[in-house]
Amino acid sequence: MKRLIFPFIILFILAACNNDKNHDGHSHGSKEVPKTQADSLMTEVMDGHDVGMAKYGRLKEVEKQIKAAIDSVTKLPSKAQAAAAPYKVQLDSVGKDIRSAIVAMDTWMQEFNMDSAVDNMEQRIKYLTDEKLKVGKVKEAILGSLQKADSLFKAKL
Repeated sequence: MKRLIFPFIILFILAACNNDKNHDGHSHGSKEVPKTQADSLMTEVMDGHDVGMAKYGRLKEVEKQIKAAIDSVTKLPSKAQAAAAPYKVQLDSVGKDIRSAIVAMDTWMQEFNMDSAVDNMEQRIKYLTDEKLKVGKVKEAILGSLQKADSLFKAKL
């Protein structure tokens, strides 16, 4: 009897594990189709966040590279420092942009309230619309500052 039950248990477990759909018919790990305007806005806000966060580590890395390059310029002999002064000014400027983008992302993430006005759809839509604009600016700051840094470093190579 145990020999008959054991294969059925294994088959049942395998069937349950191979079922890639949850109870509402959506696959696990797939994005749900937004049902409301608020859902669409939340998706757009999260997409902006995801793009920015995907570059966040690179921001930190570039910030270190800029600091190292500035340190290198300040250690040059005075004649070479004078010649490198315009490059140092560019490094300072891009470094400020990078730092600003990091602070903007950190601030936005701390202030964002995913559950804001869930009981008031009109307020929620306004909140998410505002957040979509904010995270869009953060994303542009991140991408723009990284582009400037890449251009600066490529020009010096």
